[in-house]
Amino acid sequence: MNQVIQARDRYIADFDQVAPALAGQGVAWIKRLRREALDRFAELGFPTARDEDWKYTQVTPIERGQFRFAETPEAGGPGVALEALPFPGLTAYRVVFVNGHYAPGLSDLQALPAGVTVESLATALEYQPERVEPYLARYADWKAHAFAALNTAFMTDGAVISLAKNTVLDHPIHLVFLSSSREQPLVAYPRNLVIAQHNSQAVIIESYEGPDDSGYFTNAVTEVIAGENAIVEHYKVQQEGSRAFHVATLQVQQERDSRFTSHSLSLGGLLSRNDINAWLNDQGVECTLNGLYLAGGRQHMDTHTRIDHAKPHGMSRELYKGVLDGRARGVFNGRVIVHRDAQKTDAQQINKNLLLSDDAEVDPKPQLEIFADDVKCSHGATVGTLDTDALFYLRSRGVSAAAARSILIYAFANDVIERIRLAPLRAQLEAALLARLSPFATSGPRG
Repeated sequence: MNQVIQARDRYIADFDQVAPALAGQGVAWIKRLRREALDRFAELGFPTARDEDWKYTQVTPIERGQFRFAETPEAGGPGVALEALPFPGLTAYRVVFVNGHYAPGLSDLQALPAGVTVESLATALEYQPERVEPYLARYADWKAHAFAALNTAFMTDGAVISLAKNTVLDHPIHLVFLSSSREQPLVAYPRNLVIAQHNSQAVIIESYEGPDDSGYFTNAVTEVIAGENAIVEHYKVQQEGSRAFHVATLQVQQERDSRFTSHSLSLGGLLSRNDINAWLNDQGVECTLNGLYLAGGRQHMDTHTRIDHAKPHGMSRELYKGVLDGRARGVFNGRVIVHRDAQKTDAQQINKNLLLSDDAEVDPKPQLEIFADDVKCSHGATVGTLDTDALFYLRSRGVSAAAARSILIYAFANDVIERIRLAPLRAQLEAALLARLSPFATSGPRG
């Protein structure tokens, strides 16, 4: 029996062991959904280099990892203090999960506006499953993607956010996912569901963090439904530990005249993969995807985006930038599909990458698939090094070599961060960017 089959069978055996304790297992449709997803994972197996979408990303460390399913933590979360939570200066409703489980002692959901409900997925599955049945696992394609299938089978907890019609959220909702995995590597399966009904507005933040001394695994799925004329702004900040593995899917369903904006920042993890998919399901829809990945050492960061223009008069804008140093590797695959009925589509996609060492590598693949004849679409990708003329200009004015490199790297990366509208979040991410620049500024012969 080869190692791939052994790894698959190990996850199946783990499911049989933990399934009776999963929330909602007493509900027929939930139990059936989980079993169908597990069966589909068994058929698909872990992706390999033979799969085009995983050509440059090997998940062998995840296959071979002896990850233990994370049990429910003690109230408040073990070893986690309020002051240690990310973005402490941000005014937001806070929902904290430790090892994939809701931690009410660390959360703050007081004074939510009328028309807004936020609860843990485990609670919804156990006590009000009918509320999530029309939406849960209806959009993220677990039948085609192994990690989404695995999450759907094991989904343990996460946030269910619902906005009634004409509801405007006054502050962001911050979903904080922490790992306390130390003695034994853990695996967590966060599952989030955001339902923004007609004419509602919300800002949602997801942040992921954990210790550097454990090779834990996070497999997350978030489904967002933006109803007619809804406005949803989504931020994801991935700052996992230096030995962690992070695989995540963001699936967005947009209805008529809705607007969705994604800001994705990948800073941590040994291996990370983000799949961001948006289905523009009606006329007048706008979708914006912005992202930044900073990788050093032997980090591997893979981003796959897909925007489906299904109806006329849609607009999408995409800007992703990467900064890679050491022996880091980046992957960007951006796919825009303009379907036959999507006339008058306006789509633009840009991916830019900055390599700071001779051993860093990036594989960009922008894609346009156009099946309509009245559209305005463009795409492009660049890979380069620091501008030697700009470095010389700064050095000639008394700026040190390290400072000159930092200035140019900061200017390149900050083009994405400055698009963040939340001032406290933007300021703290700028500080995080500056903190990351010190090793980048002094390493590598490039430039």
